[in-house]
Amino acid sequence: MAALIAAKQALQIDLKKSISQLSDQEKLRQSHIVTQMLINHPKYQSCQRIAVFLSMHDEVQTEAIIEDMFQKGKVCFIPKYQNKSRHMDMVKLTAASEIHSLPLTSWNIPQPSEEDHREEALDTGGLDLILMPGLGFDKNGNRLGHGKGYYDTYQGRCMNHPKGEPYTIALAFKEQICDAIPVADNDIQVDEILYELK
Repeated sequence: MAALIAAKQALQIDLKKSISQLSDQEKLRQSHIVTQMLINHPKYQSCQRIAVFLSMHDEVQTEAIIEDMFQKGKVCFIPKYQNKSRHMDMVKLTAASEIHSLPLTSWNIPQPSEEDHREEALDTGGLDLILMPGLGFDKNGNRLGHGKGYYDTYQGRCMNHPKGEPYTIALAFKEQICDAIPVADNDIQVDEILYELK
């Protein structure tokens, strides 16, 4: 187990370094390509209830995706993390513009405050699709996160929902695709990864 943790940490450092070398322009260029790939994806088009991460500076930018979801009348859910535990909920966003007025967490991610009680996806109709962030991915669908386990824990909860497990699509820069991600038995794979194929 210690060897696995060390391997993950070493890869996290390498990936952070290669992502940090991307210019803002390059991140936006790749984000635009990945956004178009997603919007044209049959799974996205057929799904109604979708969870999407609010992107940090070093992730594929998701604002255009959120705007598209509202234009198409989809129901949008965003992560609400609890700092002191591994608990994360997916709560309903009421308008695309709302992300600019949400308070920022210690990671600089907008999210509703503790006092802001919203519909949680699993309390109502569940989710059809989760758009996943991550630090790195391999072509087998293995994902390397930031090590907090929020998404793995949340997917475990989704499996117990009557609707069943949602489809998962990771959004990535091509620099985040690795030959192999070291994984533990409880790491959950993503169904698909979208990134620029050049």
